Amino acid sequence: METKRFEQLQETVYYQQLQNGLDVYVLPKEAFNKTFATFTTKYGAIDNHFKLFGKDEWLKVPDGVAHFLEHKMFEQPDGVDVFQTFSTQGAMANAFTSFTATSYLFSSTANVDENLTTLVDFVQEPAFTDENVEKEKGIIGQEIRMYDDNPDWRLYFGLIENMYQNHPVKIDIAGTVESISDITKEHLYECYKTFYHPSNMVLFIVGPVDPKATIELVERNQEGREFTNQQTIDRQYPEEPKTVVHKERSLAMSVQTSKCLVGYKERSVHRQGMAMLRHELSVQLLLELLFGKGTATYQGLTDEGLIDDSFSHDYTEEYEFAFSSFGGNTDDPDRLALRLREIVEEAKSRKIDEQALERVRKKQIGSFLKALNSPEFIATQFTRYRFNQMDLFSVLPTLEELTLTELEDVLNEHFDDDCFTQFKVVAK
Repeated sequence: METKRFEQLQETVYYQQLQNGLDVYVLPKEAFNKTFATFTTKYGAIDNHFKLFGKDEWLKVPDGVAHFLEHKMFEQPDGVDVFQTFSTQGAMANAFTSFTATSYLFSSTANVDENLTTLVDFVQEPAFTDENVEKEKGIIGQEIRMYDDNPDWRLYFGLIENMYQNHPVKIDIAGTVESISDITKEHLYECYKTFYHPSNMVLFIVGPVDPKATIELVERNQEGREFTNQQTIDRQYPEEPKTVVHKERSLAMSVQTSKCLVGYKERSVHRQGMAMLRHELSVQLLLELLFGKGTATYQGLTDEGLIDDSFSHDYTEEYEFAFSSFGGNTDDPDRLALRLREIVEEAKSRKIDEQALERVRKKQIGSFLKALNSPEFIATQFTRYRFNQMDLFSVLPTLEELTLTELEDVLNEHFDDDCFTQFKVVAK
């Protein structure tokens, strides 16, 4: 068992890579009442084109398989309801699929060993049949239609569709009603065998637990299971233009207030490790400098009647793609999009105010330290950082190190006007 100490935050992470390749991390938090655990595979919605283990040919599966697989994992061979098992053991369980990962999780204040065993067991015991796959298509189809009627969801994916021409990030995580109709039991098993190998997964536990005993529990559990030696998974993604596909589009829906979201597609991707961390934190700082609630620009947009409390900003970066997005409800989406674009261009034409930067830096540090009080935040973010060769507990020192020059370079590189796009949801 290895340990990694982060003196600045007074945290120690315990780590063990098991013989089958599974990475197990434990962060003991004696002051916490709740234990939170995630069992995550580096397999998400964009991973629809890959080589099967031990074969040379490429396989292209229907969109939505990763999310479909997440749903079916809760159906056990003996018909046991996994949610009921967790409930009787005093735990809350859930799962989610993102563009790049699928995670299964539980939180509990008691019976941690039993719940941890249940978590690992059910994720490693798939049970797919032709009948239950067909049944699930109707359930997921209803979920897709529900999101199709959600204006905020359509706004978000509308913006992404504006940005990406070929990359599967532009496709809804759940797929489409048409694409899931083509999913078979064989697709699920092929994807499971490829991406749910322990060497492609991370188990993370945070809470008032004993690291040595917890890791030994997982080791004993895994000793009785046989896995072939997995090699690097070959994934294929289409070539993607650096600029956006559409500068502007709109969608009419039944909404009382129109919505506008604008953003910038990142031209330079394929970062990992510290390069990604510094870039990601830089863009986040810049967005807060430009549009944070304490800024003059935010107040000005409010005074103009262009935004309300729904206004927000975000930056998403993974190895294959990255983009910023900001906007919200507005009575004048065209005017808001114009003003947001003008604010960015004005910022690029002048020096960053050092005092404003320090205020924003302190705010971001405070927000990060506050988030570390949440076991859910720690577990989900630690794993996401780990998959990108970053370290969650390097966020604080990196935020402190970012320079004015570095931020000005990122401001001019990321907020490229050729990569600007806007999407509106307007009332019918």
